[in-house]
Amino acid sequence: MKKQLSKTRKIGLTVAALAVIALLFIYFLALAPNFGVKRYVYVYVDNRHSYKNLCEQIQDSAHCRNMATFRFLASAFRYPGKMKAGRYIVRKGMGNLTLLRNLRNGNQEPVHLTFNNIRFKTDLAERLSQQLMCSKDEILKRLNDTLYCDSLGFKPETVIAMFIPNTYDIYWNISPDKLMKRMKHEYDNFWNDKRKAQAQQIGLSPVEVATLASIVEEETASKDEYPLVAGVYINRLHIGMPLQSDPTVKFAVGDFSLHRILFEHLSVDSPYNTYKYVGLPPGPLRVPSIQGMEAVLNYTHHNYIYMCAKEDFSGRHNYAATLNEHVRNANRYRAALDARNIR
Repeated sequence: MKKQLSKTRKIGLTVAALAVIALLFIYFLALAPNFGVKRYVYVYVDNRHSYKNLCEQIQDSAHCRNMATFRFLASAFRYPGKMKAGRYIVRKGMGNLTLLRNLRNGNQEPVHLTFNNIRFKTDLAERLSQQLMCSKDEILKRLNDTLYCDSLGFKPETVIAMFIPNTYDIYWNISPDKLMKRMKHEYDNFWNDKRKAQAQQIGLSPVEVATLASIVEEETASKDEYPLVAGVYINRLHIGMPLQSDPTVKFAVGDFSLHRILFEHLSVDSPYNTYKYVGLPPGPLRVPSIQGMEAVLNYTHHNYIYMCAKEDFSGRHNYAATLNEHVRNANRYRAALDARNIR
């Protein structure tokens, strides 16, 4: 009897030992922290990234401590044949099982998409492509396609008004078309009934507000001046006076580095030349900020119809209600330019 108990005890201990070994193996294989990252890193999977490429990312970027265990578990999950495009996070303390579940199920970490201080469509496409799987050419093709822009309610000249600068959580592998639809959705949300009513009261459409805001932002670097500058241009629009905006001439010429607008620049025949054509240009000069658009919608009411850069080169302006006042301001500015030999 004692021998039988001893034998049973030995079997029990053996089973327990094997169970502990099995649990330790499972822990080491699946649950133990296997990535030497300080906080987190991202790995990317797209149509160009093979399983081999992903393993290289996990090795080099995520500093995998034991690639053999990762590969073994990936094979057990049959993951190499079920890769899903996306941007996946590898956090400090993460084990193989958690990462592989996310990879296999397509549980991505969204990109915090931003695009501020954008001037041209090429700049916008570049900025978006730097943060998403979409290529610059794929995005630019849509921004320049008349029929495509029309399907969204815009023209190639106005479509950048659809992009409201903010931070958006978007999956890295979003398609170009879904990206455009998302931006149109955000545009519609921004232009709520209140803002539409404000624009209508001024006599502008949402796109025209964006266009004027882009001019205002190019005109002054001082954000507190935005409502004042917007007021000057709105006063001019309301009396049918040409905007005579230097930034629109720079846009028409294709050179924003100009320090001085000359007669040769003013004679350029372009619908963006507001010295030559009355009213707003065909579209925004840049992607306007929310602050710029709010400045137009809530412009400062005053009687100024002239403005001129200050002679101290602060980037701010002198304002005038009469031509005589404006001429005096302009002469001071020209004298300052001449004194510094700025051509």
